[in-house]
Amino acid sequence: MTLKATPLNSAHRAANAKMVDFGGWDMPVNYGSQIEEHNAVRSDAGMFDVSHMCVVDVKGANMRTFLRGLLANNVDKLQVPGKALYSCMLNPEGGVIDDLIVYFLSEEWFRIVVNAGTAEKDVAWMNQQNTATNSGVTITARRDGNDPIALIAVQGPNARAKVWQVLPTTQAPSENLKPFNAVIVPDTAFGEAMIARTGYTGEDGFEIGVPASQAEALWNAFVAVGIKPAGLGARDTLRLEAGMNLYGQDMDDAVNPLDAGLAWTIDLVSERDFIGKAALQAKGQGAQFVGLILREKGGILRAHQKVVAASGLEGEITSGTFSPSMQQAIALARVPMDVAIGDTVHVIIRDKRLAASVVKLPFVRNGKVLAS
Repeated sequence: MTLKATPLNSAHRAANAKMVDFGGWDMPVNYGSQIEEHNAVRSDAGMFDVSHMCVVDVKGANMRTFLRGLLANNVDKLQVPGKALYSCMLNPEGGVIDDLIVYFLSEEWFRIVVNAGTAEKDVAWMNQQNTATNSGVTITARRDGNDPIALIAVQGPNARAKVWQVLPTTQAPSENLKPFNAVIVPDTAFGEAMIARTGYTGEDGFEIGVPASQAEALWNAFVAVGIKPAGLGARDTLRLEAGMNLYGQDMDDAVNPLDAGLAWTIDLVSERDFIGKAALQAKGQGAQFVGLILREKGGILRAHQKVVAASGLEGEITSGTFSPSMQQAIALARVPMDVAIGDTVHVIIRDKRLAASVVKLPFVRNGKVLAS
């Protein structure tokens, strides 16, 4: 099978990145030291190629009506141009088709960024619902077709200052940009750019969309001002420390989002109906999504390990790793409803029962360890 390549593939190979098959994409897992890349994001600035994710432009007069029914979160929260919203897109059974970010750019233009491995499925689902509801909106994927957009995430306490060294024209419109907001800057040296103050690391920074033809030049300019390239390995440890779900691992189309710690992204209060709402109301929440810190030596917390509560009821780790920031084994887990923050549970690792503490997420945010 021929792997797909992002517009930055040549830059990764020139930097001697270790490349891996990531869901059919040829992607860098690290550039030498995953730990150094992780620490660069926590202490300075690092950047990630996220061009395998897919920008989807949705345009038309009936945008709000269409998205009200499509997404579990309520796009009516988006009233100021540039404002972004994190949401799940559900199937009729209440499972998560994908988690995504939707940006309100105008009343007739919303931009959605979806996950890499679900992009084709997501766009097909959107088109299916567009037809079913006769909404008449235009849905354009901006990754593989004409006029593609590449995405670079620059994250860390010095991320914005270093981005402005490369993109000085963005400083004025983005200097006062609040978290979960974006701005379109038409006249950068790298073409039209979408600068979004969003990310997947628990640190401040930008996710930047530019024409794919300009991506390598922008990447190299960021390298020149001291932004360290980081691969999939650091991205995973950073997002796990930040308590952020990974689609396909912490939730999927068979998982109730209420059981994945995503209740805050689901609007069950308003009268608005959306796909999957009735199923969620009927099922309710059946498990809690928590953090675990391993308290005994003898292993690393990994996905699919069994978690046993004091009551004898069982749960499961969905993501686990060794935290570079905390120097401890940590995990995200779905556990029984009778488990409370501060409880001790036991994780089965190679037939051993090892004690772990239940903690509130996130573990780390903005460079600070919050769970111990």
